[in-house]
Amino acid sequence: MLPRRDLLLGGAAVAAAVAANPVFAAQTKDEDENAIDPRKARIIRVGRSTTPGVIHVKPDEFALYWTMEKGRAIRYPIGVAQRHLWEPGSYVIRAKKEWPSWTPTAEMIERNPKYAEWEDGMPGGPGNPLGARALYLFDQRGRDTMLRIHGTNLPHTILTRVSNGCARLTNGYVTDLYGRVPLGTRVHLYPMTT
Repeated sequence: MLPRRDLLLGGAAVAAAVAANPVFAAQTKDEDENAIDPRKARIIRVGRSTTPGVIHVKPDEFALYWTMEKGRAIRYPIGVAQRHLWEPGSYVIRAKKEWPSWTPTAEMIERNPKYAEWEDGMPGGPGNPLGARALYLFDQRGRDTMLRIHGTNLPHTILTRVSNGCARLTNGYVTDLYGRVPLGTRVHLYPMTT
């Protein structure tokens, strides 16, 4: 569960639907954008018709939304993939791991030869780039996409585009999300437009 001090209630009612995704309501004009810390998770209001129990990742907002009952969602701050590595689409979580091991793909090693040190894998733990928890995204045919929603040992990378295709949260927030998300959860990664 998120610490109470880390949750900012949506406060002022959220208004009109966002054109790119009408499920998520836009911030009202009277809500002070500067008063909201973008590095803190918060509960927001979303459309009442929003299906609960779905993850929506909006890379342009550096935000992951976990939808809940009664038209609410938790908005977590995230770091995302570099533009050329982002793979929008719909996925399903088929595996969850605590303190996951990490093995860079051949493509990752080609882009960054220093990863070759870990081509046989890095055990899970505080020094591992996947952080405290990982949710594994599979395509509609049941194949592992190698995409993950995971923690990070580099919290300063939240709100940036640095990863090799994944979405990352701080270890505290990914642990909270991990406890909420069951296997079989649908995940929507939206296109980058900015």
